[in-house]
Amino acid sequence: MRLLARVGSLRAIVAVTVGFIALNMILVVLGNVTDYGTNEAFVQHVLAMDTTFGTELRWRAITSPAVVTIVYVAIILWEAISAVLLTAGTVAYLRDKEDSARRFASAGLLMVVALFLGGFITIGGEWFAMWQSKDWNGISAALRMVTIAGFALILVHLNPRRATQ
Repeated sequence: MRLLARVGSLRAIVAVTVGFIALNMILVVLGNVTDYGTNEAFVQHVLAMDTTFGTELRWRAITSPAVVTIVYVAIILWEAISAVLLTAGTVAYLRDKEDSARRFASAGLLMVVALFLGGFITIGGEWFAMWQSKDWNGISAALRMVTIAGFALILVHLNPRRATQ
């Protein structure tokens, strides 16, 4: 019975949730590194705004291959750092290191939200008008990640004593 109570505890729920988000980010990094060309093409097309239907905003477009590479590598590094922080948070939760776990998980989740809400939805979606593209539109995938990471942030910051009362 005690084991079941632990498995159903807030700490276990948070550890599993953060752990799966860490795994997701590890797989995202792996995909971006092993399928570099396909995913770099996504960044290139979004920045170039070459599949948007409006022309009035195209002054914002960036077509420099060097800038595309810098942006894409920065995205991969950001994702990798968030994956490391989320993994560290998961391990700390499993080792009952609540304060460290909360700090690592919060930092990693905030990085995920910043990347997908700030980077993909706000900058990519609005500044580079990604929402107009039928072929290179990552807004729904980014919204999924923002929702999942935001939900996890709420779980991380719930007071475990209050959650059991």
